[in-house]
Amino acid sequence: MFRLTLLFSLMIGFSAFAQKRRNIVFILADDLGYHDLGYSGSSYYETPNIDALAAKSMNFVNGYAASRVCSPSRAAIMTGKSPARVHITDWIGAKTGEDWRSVGRANKLLPAEYLHALPEEEITIAEAFKNDGYATFFAGKWHLGGKGSWPEDHGFEINKGGFHAGSPMGGYFSPFDNPNLENEEDGQNLSLRLARETSQFIAAHKDKPFFAFLSFYAVHGPIQTTEERWRKYQQKLPEGHSEKQGFEMERVLPIRKYQDNPVYAGLVETMDEAIGNVIQTLNDQGLAENTIIIFTSDNGGVASGDAFSTSNAPLRGGKGYQWEGGIKEPYLISVPGLTDSGLRNETPVVGMDFYPTLLDLAGIKPFKHQYVDGVSLKPLFEGKELKPRKMYWHYPHYGNQGGEPSSIVRDGNWKFIHYWEDGRNELYHLQNDPSEQMNLIKSEVKIAEQMKHDLKAWLTDTKATLPQKDPQYSAAAEQKVLEKYRDELWPRLEKQRKGMLSDNFSPNDNWWGSKLTKD
Repeated sequence: MFRLTLLFSLMIGFSAFAQKRRNIVFILADDLGYHDLGYSGSSYYETPNIDALAAKSMNFVNGYAASRVCSPSRAAIMTGKSPARVHITDWIGAKTGEDWRSVGRANKLLPAEYLHALPEEEITIAEAFKNDGYATFFAGKWHLGGKGSWPEDHGFEINKGGFHAGSPMGGYFSPFDNPNLENEEDGQNLSLRLARETSQFIAAHKDKPFFAFLSFYAVHGPIQTTEERWRKYQQKLPEGHSEKQGFEMERVLPIRKYQDNPVYAGLVETMDEAIGNVIQTLNDQGLAENTIIIFTSDNGGVASGDAFSTSNAPLRGGKGYQWEGGIKEPYLISVPGLTDSGLRNETPVVGMDFYPTLLDLAGIKPFKHQYVDGVSLKPLFEGKELKPRKMYWHYPHYGNQGGEPSSIVRDGNWKFIHYWEDGRNELYHLQNDPSEQMNLIKSEVKIAEQMKHDLKAWLTDTKATLPQKDPQYSAAAEQKVLEKYRDELWPRLEKQRKGMLSDNFSPNDNWWGSKLTKD
């Protein structure tokens, strides 16, 4: 009886859904970890607006980014194809081949080559919606190519702030140093400004269907906030917390153990405030009941490297890493009338799935041969199940954060990792071991061999590029680098952390250019 009632309700919901074309607001955070939100388990960061969205969404608790770093994940969202197939496998700007030696890491391999711009021949999700009569809008981080491959060259009619850069070049307070986002007033907050631009677009296009893509630069480094928000989170930590050891060594770099960074916490809260502003605009314009909202991130939280901002515990690793902390993401899809009371779904899903899902929900016919790797998740909203599938990742590079060149396949609860440096493998059962501490490669030989075979076939199918051995590699030189990370970087990070948590912390005279929170 319950199933019949559910199916009847879904039929009514989809009937109403089909009467008017839905608007789409796609919200993409940068470098936000799976556990960086209140609804997903953080007791330190405060995200009331995202938590409220989660309560009205289908929450895919096994949602994944298509890559452990940004540009490949973004290319996958735009095309519905895996980064390996699009051949954008690293963040655009990362060194490859012999140029990698100039980074000074002394690694065994020379990273594979990759494309430095989104291919013109790809039909992006924006072009698909534009072709169907939608107004299209982009705000924020692009990082899919330089001039000639900006958002407006790939289907977005309006571009506010998207260009080649992967970080906020002028920081999070105006002046922004952004050729596609004019400065209005010194001290204006970047996240709030991008939300305001999105809100203005929504208000101006309320009478026709629109596809708005709000792509925050937050919470990418440099992490910045106001003194007021830093103070709020500095005081939120228990007395004596700063005396704890804040980092431990992973295989290559130190990694943050706790969510206790008050500057990062303030940056997260401001992004949440900005999201709340956009949702309020939808309510004010009477569009909330006719707008699908997506919220996700492009890779895991930065626990190592870059700004060493957060901890993804109990997940292992973070941005740039091959473990769950690097690829598991917040993955929310809010469909009014279908997810109003909130739904939880454990089906493994990935960034390539957004493209076919949104077109399917909007009633737009698919483009033949476009999203080869993504699948529509619409059946899950109808109470059905997806056909079981294997999911793959390929990163033939060294992460700035300590990750290693490797390829991954997930099949059910099994996760297999192949390392390109020396051919070693790891096998984890994610349901029993979500922190990836028990490598079962020796005890589950048949499973490992089958997954290795599947991975090899997939790499061949995608024509994936591979790293090459560096003939100039020196084990002694690499060991010297690793010792420097342990003996010099680790103590420096501990000192910086204690300074940030002290009562008299002051990064400079005016807190990165502003104490203001103007929007």
